[in-house]
Amino acid sequence: MRSVAAMLLTAMVASASVGAAQDRQVIQMPGALPGLPFSSAVRVGNVLYLSGQIGNVPGTRQLADTGIAGQTRQTLENIKAVLAHAGSSLERVFKCTVFLANITDFAAMNGVYATYFPKDPPARSTVAGSGLALGARVEIECLATVG
Repeated sequence: MRSVAAMLLTAMVASASVGAAQDRQVIQMPGALPGLPFSSAVRVGNVLYLSGQIGNVPGTRQLADTGIAGQTRQTLENIKAVLAHAGSSLERVFKCTVFLANITDFAAMNGVYATYFPKDPPARSTVAGSGLALGARVEIECLATVG
């Protein structure tokens, strides 16, 4: 655990210092809803910072499913789409943060999540709160390499 945290901190510090001298590229998905105060992702150097994704039908404010398994699956499909659009993939993800509306959904979310990262999964944190956008049950944000 300590080595993962140290590695993540080193990567973040290195990317921040390198990023200061590099251009910042904003990435917006085709069909993204207009008027939202955030980008789909931002690339600095070879690091891609994805905004949190929920299990909505792309281009809409409608959740694809009401259950945690279906929402987790759609969330990860949305993440795959952003990664592909930015020239990356799930295999290049090195850190995820999962936000749950209710921690009792952890096991069901984790079961679906594991199918998307079957080998060498990224570092991950999971937290639970009192509510997510559009009443979603899960939101996931990721960091990945690109290029």
